[in-house]
Amino acid sequence: MLFAPELVLLLGSLLIFFLSLGESDGKGAKNLAMLLGLASSGLCYATLFQQGNLFLDAYRIDLFSQLFKLVISVGLTCVVMFGGNLKGLNQRTRPEYYMFMVLSCMGLMMLVSSVEIITLFVALELSSYSLYLMVPMRDDTGDIRFQMEAAIKYILFGVVATGAMLYGMSYIFGLTGSTHLSVIVPKMQAMAGQPAAMLAIALFMFGFFYKLAVFPFHFWVPDVYQGAANATTAFIASVPKLGAVALLIRLTTFVGSGDNHLIVNMFIVLALCSMFYGNLSALVQTDIKRMLGFSGIAHAGFVLLGLLTLKESGFATSMYYITGYVVMNLACFLVICKVSRSGENVSIDDLSGLHKRAPLLALTLGIGMFALAGIPPFVGFMGKFMLLTGALNAGHLTLVILAAINTAIAIYYYLSVVRVAYCNAPEERPSVSVDPLTGLVSVFLMIVIIAMGVAPAPILEIATNAVRAIF
Repeated sequence: MLFAPELVLLLGSLLIFFLSLGESDGKGAKNLAMLLGLASSGLCYATLFQQGNLFLDAYRIDLFSQLFKLVISVGLTCVVMFGGNLKGLNQRTRPEYYMFMVLSCMGLMMLVSSVEIITLFVALELSSYSLYLMVPMRDDTGDIRFQMEAAIKYILFGVVATGAMLYGMSYIFGLTGSTHLSVIVPKMQAMAGQPAAMLAIALFMFGFFYKLAVFPFHFWVPDVYQGAANATTAFIASVPKLGAVALLIRLTTFVGSGDNHLIVNMFIVLALCSMFYGNLSALVQTDIKRMLGFSGIAHAGFVLLGLLTLKESGFATSMYYITGYVVMNLACFLVICKVSRSGENVSIDDLSGLHKRAPLLALTLGIGMFALAGIPPFVGFMGKFMLLTGALNAGHLTLVILAAINTAIAIYYYLSVVRVAYCNAPEERPSVSVDPLTGLVSVFLMIVIIAMGVAPAPILEIATNAVRAIF
């Protein structure tokens, strides 16, 4: 039962593989992927409070891992549901597309449960290489070719980050003589402050900084977001970030005590660079996917505000924030997928008059953008408020002031999108139809965005208990 969510996805991906052997338009694979997402979500919820170790203690089931797995499964289900019309995907590779999406989610699930660095590395690469293969599967019948460049950049930057991470792993093994986190953590905490130990931890984190798109590991983001199909970008922009944050929290416990100023200073520099670079670059974008890509870099900087406190409350707030970010991002990408008629990219001007063309989508976009901007009463405001409060209590006043300035910068370009959708005339742009399934997902995402912002206490309590399960 403990391994049931991963097992369901593994067996399901094999079934989709068999579907891909014959002639298929991808609809069967899409329906199966949606069922797999629902089944894994139910199993994750059923095993939420179960605990245990598998595979010679290399794999740990606890509240921390199962909570992330639940959000990963829900994210998979939502992406398949609102991207299920198969627009923008190469018809020849549609079954394989869903197989790789399911495999990537399985890799992410394995990632958040891995407590042994070799298992962790294998899980990370399983999730990553599936994404590398999904990017070039965009439909090229409309003379769209830049997905190939995006895929090449994605994998090349990924290889560099993987190499740095492997180098850090070799240092960790050399310093501790073990690959199990249960042995590594106390030894690394005893060596906190030593240059070799800090270098090992920093290099090890590089692979997850790349997943989270933290500056300067962000170079792939704008091109991949623009080059991949809309549904692919929705998946890459949200679900893999959960695995990155989960492992960064686990790794940050290495320096939970002792002299840790080197790691804290690294987080501060990365957070500030990510926020300023992401927000300032997003100001001048006209393609909405590129804008959301740059804004994602800025949000990665905000996530680091919780980690640099090295406190239980900070880790819990980072969990809360990244969960909220995934929901906000999915709401925005749902609108992009539906406004795009043939899978083409959507510019901000293409959203003109959306409130008349598709009122539900305009409302979803508005709530998503308001939440990303950090406007109350949505989850983005509460998440940023708690992250800034935690950093202030940890003594980082200058950092908090600069982060608040970045919040003000972000408000401009987020609300500019809402202005276009509600204040510009639709001109000759056609209406947008919303099927019942998409409407259901849209309402669900809006309710979650509002509920998490209005009543954050229950989620924070669960997140705090999940963090305690790590130690």
